[in-house]
Amino acid sequence: QVQLVESGGGLVQAGGSLRLSCTVSGSVFSIKTMGWYRQAPGKQRELVADITSTGSRNYRDSVKGRFTISRDNAKNTVYLQMNSLKPEDTAVYYCNTKVVPFYSWGQGTQVTVSS
Repeated sequence: QVQLVESGGGLVQAGGSLRLSCTVSGSVFSIKTMGWYRQAPGKQRELVADITSTGSRNYRDSVKGRFTISRDNAKNTVYLQMNSLKPEDTAVYYCNTKVVPFYSWGQGTQVTVSS
């Protein structure tokens, strides 16, 4: 059974940085396009960034130039480097595959950005 474990969240001031990690176990991780998602209170979960097995990246417009997604296939881990954080980035962040069927969602990691 695939398990997703996210970590690295926290409380930061606006303009600060965080690096999120997501370790995937029990899957052929290296061939999957992986994504980072976030869900703010009262809002739907949204895709923030994704990365293919070969390293091609896509970002939603609101995070372009500030966030960087990367992966280490040897460690079955995907990362999200978040710089110049804004209060509107506050959310629970999750990783998962980009396309259905999704794996069972992990617990996520809370990111809170204070103004």
